[in-house]
Amino acid sequence: MEHVTNKLSKPSSNISEMVSKFAKVCKMRSIGVFSNDHQYQHNLTGNNDGSSMGEDSSDATEETEYDGEKIHPQPVVVTSKSNMCGDKDVLELFDTVSALKLAYVQLQEAHIPYDPDKIVAADELVVARLEALCKFKKAFKGKQFSKTKLDSSRFDCLRSEIDVIEKLVEKLKTQNGDKDAEIGRLRQELQDLDLGNALLVEKIREKSLERKNVRVLNIAMFEDTFKRASKSIHEFARPIISLMQASGWDLSLAANSIENGVVYAKRSDKKYAFEAYIARRMFHEMSLKYYNVDDVMRFDDPIDSLIENPNSEFANFCRKKYMFVVHPMMEMSFFRNLDQRMFVLSGKHPRTPFYQIFVRMAKWVWILQGIATSIDPNAQIFSVKRGSKFSDVYMESVQENKEAAVASDGGQSNFKVEFMVMPGFRIGGTLGKSRVYLSEMK
Repeated sequence: MEHVTNKLSKPSSNISEMVSKFAKVCKMRSIGVFSNDHQYQHNLTGNNDGSSMGEDSSDATEETEYDGEKIHPQPVVVTSKSNMCGDKDVLELFDTVSALKLAYVQLQEAHIPYDPDKIVAADELVVARLEALCKFKKAFKGKQFSKTKLDSSRFDCLRSEIDVIEKLVEKLKTQNGDKDAEIGRLRQELQDLDLGNALLVEKIREKSLERKNVRVLNIAMFEDTFKRASKSIHEFARPIISLMQASGWDLSLAANSIENGVVYAKRSDKKYAFEAYIARRMFHEMSLKYYNVDDVMRFDDPIDSLIENPNSEFANFCRKKYMFVVHPMMEMSFFRNLDQRMFVLSGKHPRTPFYQIFVRMAKWVWILQGIATSIDPNAQIFSVKRGSKFSDVYMESVQENKEAAVASDGGQSNFKVEFMVMPGFRIGGTLGKSRVYLSEMK
């Protein structure tokens, strides 16, 4: 809109000068300084036969000499025709200014809402109105008015109206400059927003890649934690079996009470029955929910975490599961008293070797569930029923010879599940295979 501002200053700067010259022209004509038009000159030269205008017109005024030539000044007669002509010019001037005001209003309306096409059209219309006003000024200065006399009251009124118009034009120029500045500011703001959006899109893309990488890392962490939990259950089963032997328990009878009617390939495989018992108790009625495992993982010894936060969720988990896994009769048989049990029930955590091994196992079971829900809030634990046909898709055998037999058979084996040692996990599209003890189907 720079060309609008340039053109606006041209017609508005000399309106006062135009009015002053217009007034001088009217005054000089009223006293007959200027010669008449071409017809009047013709009348002066066409009466050489002796009959002059002075002879025919008894009412004419006296002759006046000007530059050696006789001039017969005409009496001033204000006709309706000349009066209408002057009024028409003034009306045209005001109509042109009114059209300029209307065009500028349209230019303002085109900004709210912001419409580039309407702004261009309105801008062109303002320029056209200014050009018309400029042409009117030139025509007004060059036009020869009829002899008329403007009274001082009318001239003062016209002058005041022109002053108002000049002020309006200056105001419009100022508003136009303000609008240009606002447009520039909004354009810069739009550019800044576009740049900010581009940066946000880039950050979102980077965050998406980070989430994918974090998910991959979390899956690997879950698999590692699953192995640690399985190993910790195995390590807790060893002192249980040793204390049973030291206390005179019949291991075969105890294993049979856990899983009845199982034919073990080796005598040492009965340990898997005790591991299955511990895992079943640790994961019993456990619904997966999200919780923060950082407070537990930052301690090398989980007992330190229990002593620092004796009322934490992990402390309550350890207390509840100890009571559920270690039966009072079993504890009495092992230690000849229930002192350790009463100590745990009171909200404390002893540093005995047996309880320390149990808490290490509880730590990895607790972390396993917390990591699973942090990866997928809809993570699930699944179990395998006894007698199910083995499938290497969601199962793995705890027996190395059975696993090798299944692998050599291409996964199509004739093995069935005797009992589940460790439950499996389903996390999104990832499966943590359950660990099972197998026997060959007859």
